[in-house]
Amino acid sequence: MSKLQKVFAFLILIFQVDFAYANSSWINSSWIGALAPDFKLQDQNEQWHSLEKYQGQWLILYFYPKDDTPGCTTEAKNFRDGYQEIIQMNAQVVGVSLDDVESHQEFATTHQLPFPLLADINEETSKAYDVLGGFGPLKYAKRQTFIIDPQGNIVHHFEEVKPETHMKEVIATLQQIQKPN
Repeated sequence: MSKLQKVFAFLILIFQVDFAYANSSWINSSWIGALAPDFKLQDQNEQWHSLEKYQGQWLILYFYPKDDTPGCTTEAKNFRDGYQEIIQMNAQVVGVSLDDVESHQEFATTHQLPFPLLADINEETSKAYDVLGGFGPLKYAKRQTFIIDPQGNIVHHFEEVKPETHMKEVIATLQQIQKPN
């Protein structure tokens, strides 16, 4: 086996382990009921956001790997299309990736996204929510979503996300959670 083949095989192994880890159901089961980690990040308009800003309303905090990639674009556009319904439920949508403010500006403008995209360039928020993935030096935020209640507690965690149907799952879950007992 050549050196290049060994490197390639190693990268495939890392990807498989990372993928299996990201999709295992036990990883973050302890998130439910936990106080959501705070964050302080800039959005595409260079405005600062923190968890405190969203107190008193529901927060859909969704992490995604990369601006302007097929799955991430589908997911963002679906949140855009369902945005008014989410707002009517006293909830806000906030996207987070490791991309910088400039990348978020272009992504939000191109796809007319009405919600903040936060730039986690130092990877701190992704680490705090345990969604930082990667292979070697290539890092990304794993595609996962947290529903945070008005008091700042995590009430639902989507570990496995299908970009095509995720927004509808989020709305259905939020409706179920908000339903009076």
